[in-house]
Amino acid sequence: MAGSGFESEMIALLPRLRRFAHALARSSADADDLCQAAVERALKSRAQWQPGTRLDSWMYRIMRNLWIDETRARGRRDQTFAPEEAGVNVGDDGARRADIQLQLTDLDRALNKLAEEQREVIALVLVEGLAYKEAAEVLGVPIGTLTSRLSRAREALIAQLGDAA
Repeated sequence: MAGSGFESEMIALLPRLRRFAHALARSSADADDLCQAAVERALKSRAQWQPGTRLDSWMYRIMRNLWIDETRARGRRDQTFAPEEAGVNVGDDGARRADIQLQLTDLDRALNKLAEEQREVIALVLVEGLAYKEAAEVLGVPIGTLTSRLSRAREALIAQLGDAA
């Protein structure tokens, strides 16, 4: 049984979805979970996607909404439970942390310092190549807001990367 066009397009989008998930979550494990949840949601809601429209924009919107929900849920959990980070260093010899630090590039560090709304804009426009109008639709903001966020994000990246050099 051959896969449908919807499924084939979604499979082709997976690397891009993974990059966007990593830009939102800033953690490989969380990005994998977010990507999986977005694909599951899209498959369940498949009837809502309109053929002829951009599947990538639809998927980015699903992923972003899932991330917003997850962020809100984490905020509520953090008020109830001790933060996960409190147990991270138990029994840790530091080698894992050192490996992670070595793998970070200057750009990753700079992106992580940006506000979430700026990371989203950078990920959609500069990394994924969405047009301003499409990115604005994914984020649910006017184009003017998107362009000002992008401008501030670019300035912040240039400043941070200049300091790193």
